[in-house]
Amino acid sequence: MGTELFLGFSLDACITIVTVLGMFSILLFTKLRSDLVFLGAIGVLYVTGVLDAKEAFSGFSGTSVITVGVLFVVVAGLTHTGVLQWIVKHLLGTPDSYSKAVTRLMLPVAVLSSFLSNTTVVTLFVNIVKMWSKKLGVSPSKLLIPLSYASGMGGVCTLIGTPPNLIISGLYEEKTGEAMNVLTTTIPGLFCLAVGVLSVIAMRRLLPERKAPESAFESTGEYTVELQVPSDNPCIGQTLAEAGLFHVKGGSLIELYHFDDVPMPITENEPIMGGDHLVYAGQIDEILEIAKSHQLVSADHHVFSMSELDKSRQLRTAYINFGSSLIGKTIGGSTFEKNNNLTLAAVARRGERIKESPRQVVLQAGDTLLLVCPKNINVNTSSLKNDIHFFDSDDVPNIGRGTLVSTTIMIAMVALSALGVMPLLQCAFLAAAAMLIFRCCNVDQAMRAINWEILMVFAGSAVLGLAIQKTGIAEWMANGILDVCGTNPIVVMTAICFVGTFITEFISNTAAGAMFFPIMYEAAEKLGYEPFPFLVALMVSVSSSFATPIGSPTHMLVYGPGGYRFSDFMRIGLLMNLIILAANIFIVNIVYPLTRL
Repeated sequence: MGTELFLGFSLDACITIVTVLGMFSILLFTKLRSDLVFLGAIGVLYVTGVLDAKEAFSGFSGTSVITVGVLFVVVAGLTHTGVLQWIVKHLLGTPDSYSKAVTRLMLPVAVLSSFLSNTTVVTLFVNIVKMWSKKLGVSPSKLLIPLSYASGMGGVCTLIGTPPNLIISGLYEEKTGEAMNVLTTTIPGLFCLAVGVLSVIAMRRLLPERKAPESAFESTGEYTVELQVPSDNPCIGQTLAEAGLFHVKGGSLIELYHFDDVPMPITENEPIMGGDHLVYAGQIDEILEIAKSHQLVSADHHVFSMSELDKSRQLRTAYINFGSSLIGKTIGGSTFEKNNNLTLAAVARRGERIKESPRQVVLQAGDTLLLVCPKNINVNTSSLKNDIHFFDSDDVPNIGRGTLVSTTIMIAMVALSALGVMPLLQCAFLAAAAMLIFRCCNVDQAMRAINWEILMVFAGSAVLGLAIQKTGIAEWMANGILDVCGTNPIVVMTAICFVGTFITEFISNTAAGAMFFPIMYEAAEKLGYEPFPFLVALMVSVSSSFATPIGSPTHMLVYGPGGYRFSDFMRIGLLMNLIILAANIFIVNIVYPLTRL
């Protein structure tokens, strides 16, 4: 049967299928940059003749792609004038129950994510939630998953809130010549958000209670310290017990390395040699006092105490990203410290500090690192950004006149577009220009805010959707779904949205939106219905990824700080997927009743 299916495809269709499957496999199982993968897929489709030059590069000139690029500048103005900080300061408060805390958190986050990049919103709120959770006496892991969920559900509420909405609406406009209103998805999005908030509260027992990773560094004065025996040390030749280095005040000796870097069994009678590395866990001040009295030095010039740091360096915490090149390696076996002018002080995993030499720990995704960094470190360099994510941010803007100005500009942009005064792209250009003219951000900040990788993925996704439609794959898949699901439009809509929700757990929601647009459009037309309601339901479904930490960039932002395990998202996320799918289908068919063509 598989052979018959493939014989039914043209050569161009087969090339497209292989290209799409190959691209998704590379994204899932390798660490290649997503923008390069999408660009490579476009190149394959162009070189093989599946698409001509105009079609292959049409994504880069699409209005939806340009709109996203311009909106980055608008977001930069809002970010640098402290709009997010003002909202956090005035809206979170001190709720007296978990239900109220979740509501007070998720609603502002959702509103912000309707207009701003959800990754920007979550990046700011992660630290706020960690501090807020201590104040409320709640584990951060009980609030960080709801934070990420709220940002995703909020993004659905407007066309500018999330890239799939823009790409689906852009493709719809190209097909029909009719532009969707910027508030098209507002009522369905708000309904799903309300259902989502109530679901999180009802299922709060499924949310894990994990220790905050950085609590391993904050709860006590303990650090794991690596010291070295200089070659002229008077203790050389003595045993650990004789030198007074086995039982020490305020700590314990956990590892000993001789010249061959192989940890030795720790006994009182182990002789001390020049160049030995002694690894202690305990109170930092006490251990440093022993180091001074016994003339030991910091191994590899490591520094582990704020009092030891020179004025140009500071302690900061970060976690290992998914896909990081450090996973499965040790810091000691890499050039990471040297390349980035950092020093590793300690490693924690799921809130527990690892009691061994930090530089010998084989790292895993989500591990928390305590790092000694220069105060002027650029955390956005490619080598750092791809491997680790810092919990904290030094870029805290002042709240003032600019906060009001940037907020007014954003409201005016949305209002002009929603009322149909001018197209969204024109509104976005005017808003971006206003942000620069009124100095809500400068040109350098605006240019740095543009995420070229996202734009490349966005453009590439649109091209893939075009290829799927042009080669007949969309029509074939639509026919297959109709054969299985019959001619009931609600059943067909639900089936495609269900598959879309599942697919977006593993691939970019932008790519999922572009891939499923032609399938949903074809299915609606074959049933004889106006595609508009079907596409609104698709917008919600491809942004509803709750069950895996790799389903959304915001999930990955909270994974490390929450001390989560991969399965933590699945426990509550699978149910959330089904609940939001049902809510989505229900509300869309009420707000936008199905109409015959």
